[in-house]
This record gives sequence, C-alpha cells and structure tokens, in this order.
Amino acid sequence: MAPIPTPPAQPADDPDSYVGLDAESAERRARERGWTTVRALAPGTIITMEFVVGRLNFEVDGGTVVRCWLG
Repeated sequence: MAPIPTPPAQPADDPDSYVGLDAESAERRARERGWTTVRALAPGTIITMEFVVGRLNFEVDGGTVVRCWLG
C-alpha cells in the first residue's frame, strides 16, 4: 500500500492579523509570509467548502479585509 501523503506545512501565521488592512497590503504581506494562494472575496460570495493547504482567504468590504481564514 502506498504511504499517505503528507501535505506541506502552512506558514505559521495568524489570520486575524490581516483584519483591518487594505486588501492590497494584506495580499502582499501574505505572499511575503509564504502563502501560495491568496483569495479576496466580496462579502456574501458563494464558495465551495474545499480546504486547500497553503491558501489564505480574505473577505474584503470597501477595500478593507474584514475577515480572514485558512484554506
């Protein structure tokens, strides 16, 4: 039987540290900290519930990050 793959480690980062930043600065900071995928979403955007390792999601309202979560 093949071994179970080990996903790469995500950056040691606190998603709450992005709340209140403007979207552009938040994305730049996230990429500098090692996030491979950064996704900005408008409030109420319908998304799938799949978890993607290395992805950071921002909910952006009026150009400001109001919520941030992993996956």
